Amino acid sequence: MKKITILFLFQTIFSFAQDFKTPYEKGNGNQTTTYEEMVKFYEDLDKNFESISVVEKGKDDNGELIRVVIFDNSKKQNIPVIFINNGIHPGESDGIDATMMLIRDLALGKIKVPQNTKVAAIEAYNISGMQRRGKFSRANQNGPEEHGFRGNARNFDLNRDFIKNDTENAKAFQEIFHWLKPIYFIDNHVSNGADYQYTFTYISTNKERLGNSLGTYFHKEMQPKLIQNMEKSKILNVPYINIHGDSPDEGFPAFMDSPRYATGYTTLFNIPGTVAETHMLKPYKDRVNATYEYMKHSINFVDENYLDISKKMMEELTNYLPNKKYAIRWKLDSTKYSFIDFKGYEAGKKPSEISGKPRLFYDRNKPFTRKVKFFDTYKADKEIVIPSYYVIPKSEGKIIENLKRNQIKFKELQSDSLITVESYKIVDFKTVKNPYEGHYLHFDTQVSSELKTKKFRKGDYLVSTKQSGVKFLLETLEPEAVDSYFNWNFFDGILGQKEYFSDYVFEDTAAELLKTNKALKTAFELKKASDANFAEDGAAQLDWVYKNSEYYEGSVNQYPIYRIR
Repeated sequence: MKKITILFLFQTIFSFAQDFKTPYEKGNGNQTTTYEEMVKFYEDLDKNFESISVVEKGKDDNGELIRVVIFDNSKKQNIPVIFINNGIHPGESDGIDATMMLIRDLALGKIKVPQNTKVAAIEAYNISGMQRRGKFSRANQNGPEEHGFRGNARNFDLNRDFIKNDTENAKAFQEIFHWLKPIYFIDNHVSNGADYQYTFTYISTNKERLGNSLGTYFHKEMQPKLIQNMEKSKILNVPYINIHGDSPDEGFPAFMDSPRYATGYTTLFNIPGTVAETHMLKPYKDRVNATYEYMKHSINFVDENYLDISKKMMEELTNYLPNKKYAIRWKLDSTKYSFIDFKGYEAGKKPSEISGKPRLFYDRNKPFTRKVKFFDTYKADKEIVIPSYYVIPKSEGKIIENLKRNQIKFKELQSDSLITVESYKIVDFKTVKNPYEGHYLHFDTQVSSELKTKKFRKGDYLVSTKQSGVKFLLETLEPEAVDSYFNWNFFDGILGQKEYFSDYVFEDTAAELLKTNKALKTAFELKKASDANFAEDGAAQLDWVYKNSEYYEGSVNQYPIYRIR
């Protein structure tokens, strides 16, 4: 057990400059810690401060254990947690160095210590990416001198893996998230894109996805206060500039963080979140300082207002009850916007030294401030009605595993049962031409639905939507949702026909079907009369009869998860 005497604590504070400097602080301002240095630094803090503990939870794809450092000065039970993630893209190392200083300063009391909350931070989430250290992978970034790599050991971008869970990292994150049950989430990054005067940009989880009560509070009260405090700290900041190219004279939209992203995932459990995006071209020491300041101000605000935030989170759950509508796809509302006094640099063209062709450049000798439109409102593009239950066959083991990891509650059927359910058929979808994060992702999915009475087996799962993870259920199990399990290829097996026919055998069967089934015969003749190509194609006619008969398997495009309204 750690024991710290008052004398030792004073000695520690007195020797702070020598004993507890981070590797970043010991360097020239343009160097980031190595993985081994980071681990040792936190281990030393853990040994010397009762308020700090390090917990190993989950692992990277390379087998290294992921570590969570916790600052808890209160020793109260079940107090709210502010959760920080670092190094999801280890080349964007600002948060790693800033958090090391932050945790140290909290332990030393150099900054305001939270009384009602505790702080938990993943030291480095993408450990294997951090260990893949080099000088050149961030070609657009101004420092540090050496840094980690974006992909993990299996070359996955972990900030696209929060729903599909292809990596051990993502599984570990979900376990850590539900273990901590945070009240606020920060994910530290560095931006790409246009050049401008700002050091700090930020992605606030979409207010529409957070919901009316919580979303309005976060966007109208909490985030503006944090930004105001950043400005008092002399740090220029603006919402994340979601363009790549010239200055945003025509305006720019708020980023839509769907559930594949970190804050998109945490929002599914009504947790407000911010992606901190320092500007890639600003000096490294300025970026680290900006990240530090945002985390500090966030801790102070949440510690003072945790009751209001908790209340809004609970209020929001009442909006996701059975028979209410829920938006599973969104689109930008171009009629609604606010104005930002945007601080940029004049963009121009000059001959490229490589090709001689005109190239874009920003003239930092020509800063400007001008009003631009910020489109920060989205509207529902597709809504569903929330069911009372989902029914999931026990054969869908991967789905059940994911639900369990996300602490979704369910019941097993105790006997074979006939249940009237709403059944989906996949009517249409599109698929990307090139692999995206290990998947040929589907999009623009469309379904048809019908009520049917179906036999389910003992051991199949009945999942109520009356639980805190209801948004997670809706976003993953509704096939038309942007990041549904269907769109991430979990159910591609249903898209293929498994049984076929031989023409010479089925010819006689088809002829008999048309003789004995008047409805089939009528539909067949109408098809021939309305489609000249079909009328001339014997193989197509035989295939039509097969697919419209009882011989055709009903499982093709049959979505295997069912709804009870």
